[in-house]
Amino acid sequence: MATKHLTDPVTVLAGVGPKKEQALKELKIVTIDDLLHYFPFRYEDLKVKALNEINDQEKVTLKGVVIAPPIVSRFGRGRNRLNVRLLIDHAAIIVTFFNQPWLKDKFETGTEVAIYGKWDAKRKSLTGMKVLAVKNEASPQFASIYSASKRIRQTTLVKLIRAAYQAYATQITDVLPATLQQKYRLMSERAMIHGMHFPKTQTEAKAARRTAIFEEFFLFQMALQLLKKREQAPEQGVTVHYDNQQLRQFIQTLPFELTHAQKRVVNEICRDLKSPYHMNRLLQGDVGSGKTIVAAIVMYAAITAGYQVALMAPTEILAQQHYKNLQRVFADFDVKIGLLTGAVKGKTRKQLLADLAAGQIDMLIGTHALIQTGVDFANLGLAITDEQHRFGVNQRRILREKGYQPDILAMTATPIPRTLAITAFGEMDVSTIDELPAGRIPIKTSWIRSNQVPNALAFIQKELAQGRQAYIVTPLIEESESMDLKNAQAIFEKMQAAFTPTYQVGLLHGQMKNEEKEQTMQAFKANQFQVLVTTTVIEVGVDVPNAAAMLIFDADRFGLSQLHQLRGRIGRGHAASFCILVADPKNQNGIERMKTMVATTDGFQVAQKDLELRGPGDVLGEKQSGMPEFKVADPVADYRALEVAQIEAQQLVASGAWQRPENHGLAVYLKQYAQNYQNLD
Repeated sequence: MATKHLTDPVTVLAGVGPKKEQALKELKIVTIDDLLHYFPFRYEDLKVKALNEINDQEKVTLKGVVIAPPIVSRFGRGRNRLNVRLLIDHAAIIVTFFNQPWLKDKFETGTEVAIYGKWDAKRKSLTGMKVLAVKNEASPQFASIYSASKRIRQTTLVKLIRAAYQAYATQITDVLPATLQQKYRLMSERAMIHGMHFPKTQTEAKAARRTAIFEEFFLFQMALQLLKKREQAPEQGVTVHYDNQQLRQFIQTLPFELTHAQKRVVNEICRDLKSPYHMNRLLQGDVGSGKTIVAAIVMYAAITAGYQVALMAPTEILAQQHYKNLQRVFADFDVKIGLLTGAVKGKTRKQLLADLAAGQIDMLIGTHALIQTGVDFANLGLAITDEQHRFGVNQRRILREKGYQPDILAMTATPIPRTLAITAFGEMDVSTIDELPAGRIPIKTSWIRSNQVPNALAFIQKELAQGRQAYIVTPLIEESESMDLKNAQAIFEKMQAAFTPTYQVGLLHGQMKNEEKEQTMQAFKANQFQVLVTTTVIEVGVDVPNAAAMLIFDADRFGLSQLHQLRGRIGRGHAASFCILVADPKNQNGIERMKTMVATTDGFQVAQKDLELRGPGDVLGEKQSGMPEFKVADPVADYRALEVAQIEAQQLVASGAWQRPENHGLAVYLKQYAQNYQNLD
């Protein structure tokens, strides 16, 4: 007889043919281990209740004695009902099962049965859903409820999980180290799986869930910490021996004093640059906290050591803005800066790439086109991404294939709550600028209903009369870019009617060509028009100091972090700035979001509230967030367990104890199942 392994395919179970195999695969169930770890998302209480304890339409378990032979009757086209009379608490009730005539044989007169169903108080009847026990059988206390699909039923999943557990229970070995089980009073792997699927009591279900949550966080953190250790191996990085004196001179020429937070972050990054280990660091700070100047300082550090640096922005508009700002910052220094975007073509592009390959360009700024084929650096030492949240594995691979091992710095103005820093960015070190430069005037935010828009436009007129400029942000329609554009054009026409001929109104949207976007932004910056009607294309990084007012239509369609980013486009000059949110929220969630925006301009508070209201994937964007799909654990609700799991994983990896014989189960698990983290040791 063949040896059983948890890696066996589910097809070894009776009744799993090609169709069921495919249906299970759609639920990401391929092996026996997948099936055993496909946990219920909730439990139904099946404890027997008395008639006087239940409410109308409540799902309950009733126990009684059959007092008459069951009757099967037909109705409609091929449909039937089975009626059973039960005596419960001295009262006779009717239990009806639809289209299950085969249950008739279970209900002999005088037999005691337990039935789960929905109670109809008026008719004194129960619509039967499940026969739980007949005669002297023990009635279960809980029913595990799973996420099923159209192709595989709940009952089928329950049967398969039970069959898998009965056949493979002896193959289940502990994954969590025994020391952690004892320290945190956690169950063994086998007891946890049994308690998740077949709990006898609420206490057992809770203990199993607590163990499953910790295990899920711990295994994820182990994989992250091992990946981080591998990435930081000395042979993976470059050592940047920058010139301290030149760096100090550069900082002294800046027209302002760095904040304490900026100084701290510069030191953290420079320490990484000097080390032989590969830097993979996230630099986060609120809108306007001064990340760009920090980037300029550390780029200059790398340049003084003879390395080239690359700064990648998500849009051409932002790349152009970085280019102009950095040219101004380095005007008195011998730093050759290049700009590579889709607009750079022909001979200019060819010469730029030749200079780059020859080492005659110190700093190259552009979009992710910087790492495409044909773009070759002579000596790339530092790569910085702006507003991309992370420098992806694929981008790093492309650089490595080109022979580069640069240090990586990812910058974001979307503050990352600690919960997400531990999960979505767990393999990165995090530096935080948690202090705004002196003299910043806080933006005043107000929330109005749509019928108050005329008052808001009158207020904006007053701001324009004082020489200021304003953004009008159009509603976000996720389903359709064409509808976004239609909205923008409709509002543009309304704003023209409201403000012209006294003031000029411009329009900016995502479907414009990059050259048009750039021309529009430059015209707005030059005050050629005073009002800019725009979609969220201005969300990231655009800098117009004279813009002091913003009106956002249908603000409840946006996430909090996105609203905060939009709001950050104003308040960049010396005048007081005003953000007006127009929203008629239809639920409490929408009301909460508007109240949060009015109450605080602190991006970290906004991000934490956004996380609580919308969840991690929505906050970062599902596709590129890097947020793992936890089966049981919730990074927000179970944050304390997440934090403890990270600490324990860090200690285990640092000490190498995960490879000891007593932790064999953990090592095997990580090597076999963490497919994204190959060659861990």
